[in-house]
Amino acid sequence: MSWLWAIIVGFVLGLIAKAIIPGKQQIPLWLTTIFGILGSILGNAVAGWIGVEDTKGIDWIRHLLQLVGAVVVVGLGDMLWTSIRSNRQRA
Repeated sequence: MSWLWAIIVGFVLGLIAKAIIPGKQQIPLWLTTIFGILGSILGNAVAGWIGVEDTKGIDWIRHLLQLVGAVVVVGLGDMLWTSIRSNRQRA
C-alpha cells in the first residue's frame, strides 16, 4: 500500500510543481510522476536533516519541503529531458 501512496503523492506533487514552474514543461506525465516521487523523497530527507520529526496532526513543514523538492527535481528534470530530446532530433 505504501507504493500506491508514493505514486499518488508523486503524481500530485509533480503536477503542482509543473503548475508552479513558469513556462511549459516538455516532460511526459509518467516522468512527472517519477520526478514528483523523487522530490518527495528529497523533501523527506531534508526534513529529517533539519530535525522535523513526525508531529501530531499535519506535518506542514514536511509537506512544504516535499513540494520544494518536487519543484527542484521537476525543473531540473525538465531541462535534462529537453536537452536529451533536442540532441536526439539533431542526430
